[in-house]
Amino acid sequence: MSSLSRLRLPPRRTNFENDPRRVGVEIEFAAVSAGKVARRLADLYGGDYRREDRHRYHIDGTRFGNFVVELDTQYAHRAPGAPAPSTTGLQGLMDTFTDSMREMYGDIGSLVIPYEVVCPPVEIAQLEELEALIRALREEGAKGTRDNLLHAFGAQLNPEVATCDPGWILAVMKAEILLSEWLRAIISIDMARRFLAFADPFPQDYAHKVLQDDYWPDIDGLIDDYLAYNPTRNRELDMLPLFLWLDEKRVRAAIPDKLVKPRPTFHYRLPDANIREPLWSLSLEWNRWCVVERLAEDREALAEMGRAYIENDISILSEDWALRCTEWVMLKD
Repeated sequence: MSSLSRLRLPPRRTNFENDPRRVGVEIEFAAVSAGKVARRLADLYGGDYRREDRHRYHIDGTRFGNFVVELDTQYAHRAPGAPAPSTTGLQGLMDTFTDSMREMYGDIGSLVIPYEVVCPPVEIAQLEELEALIRALREEGAKGTRDNLLHAFGAQLNPEVATCDPGWILAVMKAEILLSEWLRAIISIDMARRFLAFADPFPQDYAHKVLQDDYWPDIDGLIDDYLAYNPTRNRELDMLPLFLWLDEKRVRAAIPDKLVKPRPTFHYRLPDANIREPLWSLSLEWNRWCVVERLAEDREALAEMGRAYIENDISILSEDWALRCTEWVMLKD
């Protein structure tokens, strides 16, 4: 294993309930059916797989919990909680037709829409065990972000929060904003993902607000400001799931989108899914995230970098911020 992919641990290793922190993973891919990937998952981690429809399979009772493999579009699947289709009479004919149309949409859509493996949360130290899934996808011929100009595929990490303290949550947000250009440079974000804006950086006016030395609001102020500047899921660090978990009423009033689900995690959407590249791994992307969490622990560095970031951003002759960040990153290591 490459030294870059040897798993690092973050400064804070327990969650808000003093249990080992966990991380969820979502991996997008193409060119392999949901059923084939479901069978490989059951072979790797135990459990039983079952078909919900042609483009969604559940793998239940693995040693980590329950996985889902699905085409990443709601239109190819029956709505959650919908009654089972009828098998008799006019209603049965209508349900059969509707299901056939969903399958047809999924068949056509799979040419450009990714499949996705949604993994259950695993303890951080167990993240390396999910590398077997990446190897299995490679063996099956799965294609990732850079295998097609239209593949705006991501590998998303959902690190569980260590505490509900708004100061720490905000410190992580500040650190991610400061390191965003550096992360984008070392990841070399795919052009399709940049163009389609599924994982945009925070708006600059919001970044400037957050990076002010004296910006340390309470949780209500933090959430309200975020919603005012970021009424979208399409951020490289999507805070909506966490804020929804912390204050559902406040967030739902501004973001009624039911696709946003509450969970006590950061939703880090930036990494590409470079499945076919031999040196790429989930551990590598996790190690990059750990750089963010390490910086978040240093309030002095956050303040110093924040002032430099704003000054550089408004300068007529600005420097390459990604390169400038390297100095702080090296000193943190």
